[in-house]
Amino acid sequence: MVSKRTEPFFLPYQRDWIRDTARLRLCQKGRQIGWSFADSYDSVRKAVLKPGGRDVWVMSRDEGQAKQYIRYCKHWAKILDLAGNDYGERVLRMQSGRAVLAQALSFANGANIFALSSNPDAIVGKTGHVKLDEFALHKDQRTLYAVAKPVIQWGGTLSIISTHRGVATVFNELVRDILERGNRMGWSLHTCPVQKAVEQGLVERINARTGATDSRDAWLARQRAECIDEEQWLQEYCCVPADEASAFISYELINACTEPGLRLQTVEQLLASRASAEAEGRIAGASNSWFLGVDVARKKDLCVLDLGEKIGDVVWDQVRVELQGRPFSEIEEELYRLLRLPQVKRVCIDATGMGAQLAERAEERFNWKVEPIVFTARTKEDLANGFKIDLEKRHVRLVDDEDLRADLRGIRKEVTVGGNCRYSGESADSHCDRFWAKALRQQAARHKVYASAMLG
Repeated sequence: MVSKRTEPFFLPYQRDWIRDTARLRLCQKGRQIGWSFADSYDSVRKAVLKPGGRDVWVMSRDEGQAKQYIRYCKHWAKILDLAGNDYGERVLRMQSGRAVLAQALSFANGANIFALSSNPDAIVGKTGHVKLDEFALHKDQRTLYAVAKPVIQWGGTLSIISTHRGVATVFNELVRDILERGNRMGWSLHTCPVQKAVEQGLVERINARTGATDSRDAWLARQRAECIDEEQWLQEYCCVPADEASAFISYELINACTEPGLRLQTVEQLLASRASAEAEGRIAGASNSWFLGVDVARKKDLCVLDLGEKIGDVVWDQVRVELQGRPFSEIEEELYRLLRLPQVKRVCIDATGMGAQLAERAEERFNWKVEPIVFTARTKEDLANGFKIDLEKRHVRLVDDEDLRADLRGIRKEVTVGGNCRYSGESADSHCDRFWAKALRQQAARHKVYASAMLG
């Protein structure tokens, strides 16, 4: 329940969620409408309820989201005059014996709120309430759901909250089961696109917090205009899952290969790390090979340098340099800074148009490391399909990045009148240049470099 003291904090759609006592709750929502803010209050109430307060297990998208969720819970504990002991990070032991870090808030009645990144094994054997946040973004939704369901067996509740990530997700399967197949599992469904949140006062709340004076219509128009494409607007804000039929790379593939904790380095950070390792008498990542893909452009489009580290059969995103409207000499210097690193074993460079000069000069200087690739219909088909196969085999680990995701989703495979395949696409700031740089990188990583070549 929402107390009289806290009711002014919430808008109607937030109060509806908090007041819902159903055993199974599911929410499809637009982004940044204050759902976690309200749900954290709901978690505090579930933990301190007298009698019957139970542990609450919140499976967040990543560690950063988990920390933010606990901050919200601490806020509500303070407002409600509850003695919440903030234990910060707590090590939990899984049944396998492995340790997992969780953000924890404990109360005088012995109940806790645990927020952690979504490792299904972390809640095996636990009891209480479970909340699966941004469920559609989790890599293995079916396993996560299968593990979460038994946790509520002894009186807890299960809440699933998410925006959509394509039609081929377990989350969308649950939504369709509710709306189209009679809701056989008995979910309480909450649907809150951004338009509904605005109708119920979201813009006024944002204006009060930021000092802005936006009208509702102006605010909505700006959010839509700032989306990369119509798919982003419909899916991220309007609760409409993207149609996978027209996309070359599905959300299922992207989600399965995305590593939430992975962070890109700058070239400067990479070089500093290597210098530090050498000063300590060791070589950073000496046993691993690095591979580079370069999609060349100078003015309208992006010039993208994509560097990945190959560990076993898997290439991990490490560095992405994006240059736009930069002189040729600057592009060349960025490329050479990476090629000078002995860990970088191969680079595939787009040698089409102005890229021909960049590739030729790099090949003269770095010899066997450089493979120029002229973009033709055939080579683009080979690159695109090769990258897709790497995703299907899980031989790639992607950084969690909206710009990259937009480029991967933006690629379309089209069949011409003559029966030939053509790959094209655009995102807000490129012609899917990040896609092509990564496809070139994966091509470089498939190449076997022999010692005889290195010795010249």
